[in-house]
Amino acid sequence: MGAIAATISLHLTSPTRRSLTFFTASLRPSSPILKLNSFHAAASPRATSLRESAVSCSMSVEAVEKASPAFFLDRIEAGFLHFVKYHGLGNDFILVDNRDSSEPKISPEQAAKLCDRNFGIGADGVIFALPGINGTDYTMRIYNSDGSEPEMCGNGVRCFARFIAELENLQGRHSFKVHTGAGLIVPEIQEDGKVKVDMGEPILKASDVPTRLPANKDQSVIKLGLNVDGVTWNVTCVSMGNPHCITFGTEGGQNLKVDELKLAEIGPKFENHEVFPARTNTEFVQVFTRSHLKMRVWERGAGATLACGTGACAVVVAAVLEGRAERNCTVDLPGGPLQIEWRQENNHIYMTGPAEVVFYGSVPL
Repeated sequence: MGAIAATISLHLTSPTRRSLTFFTASLRPSSPILKLNSFHAAASPRATSLRESAVSCSMSVEAVEKASPAFFLDRIEAGFLHFVKYHGLGNDFILVDNRDSSEPKISPEQAAKLCDRNFGIGADGVIFALPGINGTDYTMRIYNSDGSEPEMCGNGVRCFARFIAELENLQGRHSFKVHTGAGLIVPEIQEDGKVKVDMGEPILKASDVPTRLPANKDQSVIKLGLNVDGVTWNVTCVSMGNPHCITFGTEGGQNLKVDELKLAEIGPKFENHEVFPARTNTEFVQVFTRSHLKMRVWERGAGATLACGTGACAVVVAAVLEGRAERNCTVDLPGGPLQIEWRQENNHIYMTGPAEVVFYGSVPL
């Protein structure tokens, strides 16, 4: 995979019309030139050649009304990986139809190369739709952009649900039982296209998050001081099947203004802190009102991202536990808002937000 050749389809008109144009592209790290050939997906494989130069590249684009995502995804070519790129509030993923095998079609090393934003497709992770187990409809596995495998991803599971609906040609409201490394997750596609996800119950017991910080309230870590590079931050630790460290500011400090944070500097110091044996995701939170929060996230294995669904859920749990917010909140992320509800009657957390197609593509393996 030193060179990545991709067939890419982009929505060029309204998404409801499903008009697509497909491109073949050869991307070589050693060359600054991107070679593009346009072709009709349902027509001859011979592509229209383009005039190229190192200085300029002219391209003619024609929408193909008869082409469909289903046609593209049903194509079978030996040695090629077909995928669809989705994003949930800018948190972007490469989705792979892996329903014919219980093992991912590519390795963690290959996934990391595909996620590279300069020499690959570019994404925060690769998500595989595998057969369900233990009575579930599907299994979801993820490789982060660094090749590590997290237990679950909130924005990813919304993209996963929309991907399954497309694969199965489902319309309207539908729900699925999805097996993940964090347990059973149930996403439901709403009539408006957004996805509401039952994220299950938060895990608060310190040893199960996991964190080595000493529990200070009912076996949990709530608003406890953590020294990070000489500064004491008040943190609450929550697991949504994956570990989260949430902070609303430093000890004795004023309310946090998250836009002023140097996230690339402080984020890795939290992620790799010795008190988090499995590393951690870290959320920095600003409180506007008791139902409106703003957060920035440093994700374990991915760094700064535009959104983190499990992080937004963990933030609302932490805000409630610290007495800062009610159980139903709008959480603003760099990529947009999520609606998070922590229901008292069943202790489950529900996340609602969008998931959108970016493009369709193929890469040689």
